[in-house]
Amino acid sequence: MSETTALMLDAQQQAARTWFESLRNRICAEFESIEREAGSDAAFEYTAWDREADGLAPGEGGGGVRGVMKGKVFEKVGVNVSTVGGAFAPEFAKSIHGAGDNPQFFATGISLVAHMTNPHVPAVHMNTRFLVTTKRWFGGGADLNPPLPYAEDTEQFHAVFKDACDAHDPALYPEFKKWADDYFYIPHRGVHRGVGGIFYDHRDGDFDANFALTQSVGDAFLKAYPPIVRKRMDMPFTPADEHQMLEWRGRYAEFNLVHDRGTLFGLKTGGNIDAILMSLPPRATWS
Repeated sequence: MSETTALMLDAQQQAARTWFESLRNRICAEFESIEREAGSDAAFEYTAWDREADGLAPGEGGGGVRGVMKGKVFEKVGVNVSTVGGAFAPEFAKSIHGAGDNPQFFATGISLVAHMTNPHVPAVHMNTRFLVTTKRWFGGGADLNPPLPYAEDTEQFHAVFKDACDAHDPALYPEFKKWADDYFYIPHRGVHRGVGGIFYDHRDGDFDANFALTQSVGDAFLKAYPPIVRKRMDMPFTPADEHQMLEWRGRYAEFNLVHDRGTLFGLKTGGNIDAILMSLPPRATWS
């Protein structure tokens, strides 16, 4: 896969970018390994893209790589990395931490969404990012979205992320869990998108500490999610189970198109449309 950018990166920006790309490589390798275990030869297909913005030549605004796999276990999974820079539109800049008085920005990060073939295997979302405006800050998190919830899977997922947060500060997990519960909520449906996880944003000040926390979150995802997939991927399911999954996918799509800030950020900053909308499920039902 090709990952080039004409952006001039400082040491912190390059360190964050390198980490996100290395995390992508580990996650994709693990997901492909799961497909091998299921007897599938599915693999990620990678597409490089350049950020398109007025007045910028290709590559001058950065870009990224969209990775997508459609297999036996993962009906559709996207793992994207991007490193972009430029200027926010003035009105949009007012909504971005530290950008109100200066619309110039830099952003690098990883975004992942997996929609699974078996309704017993939860869908999942994970994102971590580093942004530079007049401030330098990290954000991200992960949340589990099971069509057919299992309490033990929810507990395991949360326990891994709690351990990751506790290693830095025991006060973080309760804060981040509540943030996820509040954020991943569909007001017009009156329901949460899934069973939660953690979410955090605007972690600025101490770069090393906040970067270390973000690295712990990425590592926690690899510890938390693949075991759940392996435990559930061979379970038999009924047409009713699949219908339940497709209805929950519809709610997932509604949230991402109406409320998700990451979707808006990508659209407002000239991101790759296919990469931005890779979070949408391949099939969904509205009854």
